[in-house]
Amino acid sequence: MANYALRVPESLFAYARQVAGEEKVSMNQFFVTAIAEKVSALKTEAYFRERQQRGEPAGLDAWLAATPEAPPMSGDDLPA
Repeated sequence: MANYALRVPESLFAYARQVAGEEKVSMNQFFVTAIAEKVSALKTEAYFRERQQRGEPAGLDAWLAATPEAPPMSGDDLPA
């Protein structure tokens, strides 16, 4: 495991301490979780961007054309 000295503005640190206390976790766990969530979000964004690059509009059109014309199932319709 690595160590990293982190400089955090006092106001942000105070808020982080408050939230960590409310969540009943250590500051270390709070920061590690926050970093993990951010890394996950960035990796997910990169994944979908890469998938978009491989996509073909003609393939989507063919897929949509093969979709049967049917009304939405109960509960899946748009609200009025």
